[in-house]
Amino acid sequence: MFTPKYPTPDTAPTPDASLVQPLTGLVHPPACTCHHTTAPAPVPAPASTGRPSIQLTPGALIVAAAGGTGMVLVVGTVLVSMLLATAITAASVAICAVVLRSLLNHHQGR
Repeated sequence: MFTPKYPTPDTAPTPDASLVQPLTGLVHPPACTCHHTTAPAPVPAPASTGRPSIQLTPGALIVAAAGGTGMVLVVGTVLVSMLLATAITAASVAICAVVLRSLLNHHQGR
């Protein structure tokens, strides 16, 4: 019931040789009647001047440094606040556990 049933090899259809032609490595035969156009010649890359493409003035350098410092401070503040929230949550869960344990132990003692 669960074993696969394969057809016998002689019942498989054979492809028609006139429909399938093997590739010879050429996309078009040598006597192609298509109207191909030649590709335009590649444009040479502009010569390098040896200078960096971005030039920073002293004012722009100060602005970039201030922006980077501000970004570090903002990311640091967010990470510290997340750590603080986790610590406060853990402390409150610990206090709840101590109170519940105390109530259960006190109740069993009576």
